[in-house]
Amino acid sequence: MVFKKKDKFNTLLSNIAQNVKEGAIYFADYKLNNVSDLKVFSETMKDYESKGDTYVHEVIRELNNAFITPIEREDILHLAMSLDDVIDGIEHCAALFEMYSITQADDYMLKFVDAIKDSAFEIEKSIELLSTKKLLQIREHLIIIKDHESKCDGVLRQSIKHLFSVEKDPIRIIQYKEIYENMEDIADSCQSVANTLETIIMKNA
Repeated sequence: MVFKKKDKFNTLLSNIAQNVKEGAIYFADYKLNNVSDLKVFSETMKDYESKGDTYVHEVIRELNNAFITPIEREDILHLAMSLDDVIDGIEHCAALFEMYSITQADDYMLKFVDAIKDSAFEIEKSIELLSTKKLLQIREHLIIIKDHESKCDGVLRQSIKHLFSVEKDPIRIIQYKEIYENMEDIADSCQSVANTLETIIMKNA
């Protein structure tokens, strides 16, 4: 037994995954033109993060009240928390942009952002497949997520190497390096979702 189509945990996990996807789309597509845009950008991402927290709290409450769960409680909770880590990371990154008044993303940041957005789409597809018990079909999406994370590892190395070779302002180096590393952390969080789903597949397929 995995998820019934209308199972409350399926609904909640789908809500979290959709929130991650919508947050990633907003993060990737929002056009920063000036410093005043940064406040809107950061506050809107905070709204996505707060919504995600609300969903996770609902999962915890339902787990406490449920007598029987469709998969192991620990797996449901771990999946919800790992999904929440993704939106937390994106929100934190938006806050860094505002804190450092960065209105222009460079090519490395754009590569990270594209990978994060694509991973969020793969995550949502995976959660939908989980809800319809198509466990083995999830694996093709997990491979894509892990591939994006691997590429982000390379982008991080390239971005920091480039940063130290061209940037002379030590403050700017610190700021950009933190953003690059934060973006790579988001990709790691996406891979953690994939790893959690892989564990669920092994236990239930």
